[in-house]
Amino acid sequence: METTLVLIKPGGVSRNLIGEICRRIELRGLELAALKLINADRAVVEEHYAEHKERPFFGSVCDYLVSGPVVALVVKGENSVKAIRAMMGATNPIEATPGTVRGDMALSIEDNLVHSSSDVEAAAREIGLWFPEGLAR
Repeated sequence: METTLVLIKPGGVSRNLIGEICRRIELRGLELAALKLINADRAVVEEHYAEHKERPFFGSVCDYLVSGPVVALVVKGENSVKAIRAMMGATNPIEATPGTVRGDMALSIEDNLVHSSSDVEAAAREIGLWFPEGLAR
């Protein structure tokens, strides 16, 4: 069993897509192990995207994630990291396959609705950042 992090970004929250995204995750047979609606702390967001700190989009990505409420999810299940990445689709929604979250619901890379962990190690680090209180047992 793997765990991974999914963030529904402010655009997805404001468009009322929380239920649809969670529904798709559960339909896939994955478990929502933790879920919370929060206003993201700037320090957490900057740590989350630390690997991109020197890239030109770093500031705007951080600004966007703190611009409104975010839903942080921990998803658990067999091959959850790869399954979620496939379900979310390409980062650029214009290149995302229909049937994926981004392919069906997003139009711009700036507001691509969701984040998902890239691998198991990133998932563990990101879950620790977004759920410092730990997960319910």
